[in-house]
Amino acid sequence: MGWIATIIVGGIAGWLAEQFMKSEMGILMNIILGIVGAFLVNFILGSVLGLYASTSWISYLIVGFVGASALIWIARKVRS
Repeated sequence: MGWIATIIVGGIAGWLAEQFMKSEMGILMNIILGIVGAFLVNFILGSVLGLYASTSWISYLIVGFVGASALIWIARKVRS
């Protein structure tokens, strides 16, 4: 996936996670959470199960959403 598509899909994944987790992060943080979350979950799935989700933008969106939601959850646990 190209850089522009990665930023757009990462932003959407981060925004969806923000809405789902009821947090207010901002657009830049949504993009960062979506991209980093997708990278981490894709890395974990690839290392443990041998599965990679980078075959289509929909799979990247789902993995980004899961990863961003997990990062928001972890940030909340660290703060409290």
